[in-house]
Amino acid sequence: MKWLKPVVSTLLLCAAFSSQAAPDLSKVTLVLGDQARNLRSLIEAADVMKDAPYQYRWANFQGAAPLFEAQRAGAVDTSYAGDLPVLMAASGGVPLKIIATNVGDSGSNGLIVPADSPIHSVKDLAGKEVVVSSARGSISQHLLYEALEEAQVKRDTVPVRFVLPTDASAAFNSGQIAAWATFDPYLGIAEQHGARLLRDGKGLTTALSFVTATQSSLDDPAKRAAIVDFTHRLAKAREWALEHPQQYNAVYAQLTRLSPEDAQKITPRISHGVRGVTAEDVAKVQKVSDLFSELKILPNKVDVQSITDNSVFTQ
Repeated sequence: MKWLKPVVSTLLLCAAFSSQAAPDLSKVTLVLGDQARNLRSLIEAADVMKDAPYQYRWANFQGAAPLFEAQRAGAVDTSYAGDLPVLMAASGGVPLKIIATNVGDSGSNGLIVPADSPIHSVKDLAGKEVVVSSARGSISQHLLYEALEEAQVKRDTVPVRFVLPTDASAAFNSGQIAAWATFDPYLGIAEQHGARLLRDGKGLTTALSFVTATQSSLDDPAKRAAIVDFTHRLAKAREWALEHPQQYNAVYAQLTRLSPEDAQKITPRISHGVRGVTAEDVAKVQKVSDLFSELKILPNKVDVQSITDNSVFTQ
């Protein structure tokens, strides 16, 4: 019966490996960080979480800055933001990893002025204050700087003030802001109500945003498995939204309390799909990182590859 010993040993090893590969998710609760209910509206419209083997809840924020402060505190397991806010967070010491790429639309980020403004081009911004949402190191600041360079306007001739988007929206609507650099849904809402677009991000910014996960959550085997599952469900939801634009628009409008007409301006440019992080993504974002390090906006240099975990989406 000596031949049984290696067989038994092999079976025990296989059982041990199986238990490690499939942790019990029934006691896991993920806190999913969101901005302006973008992800929640998508997930609920596609109904992809109905059989999730773990619990989850949403934590909604109006911009990336407060979202990443929550991630720094360990109050969320995942977050979702544009490339520069992710870099800003990582540079400031937020323990995160990029785990998936959202291929966005550069039209979702824009420089706008009131309809009756005497400002008719980016060149006219010289000497004018621009309000940027939501904070230093935002995708809107990136757009503003690239637009100024394109128009050959020196950055130091354009004063910048940072205001969270809901506050900026109220100020813009009451005529207190001459020019505003912002992003959807705030951009789309303003455009629907008469704002005039000076320049969007097309050809200027990467239009990439990322799902990130808190390092401590990835270090927990059960939470990591739940995060892996969530990223795949998110990608599936995005596919559904691209195939069912009207149904997605209806749920997005309901959750964001917009009219379906206002939402229709926004939903087509939220995303062209969610996928794993590619080497090209890393290279593009590294250029952004290097630029904003040179401008001394990032407090510390960021090696994008070192904050990327490609294995989550491929598991």
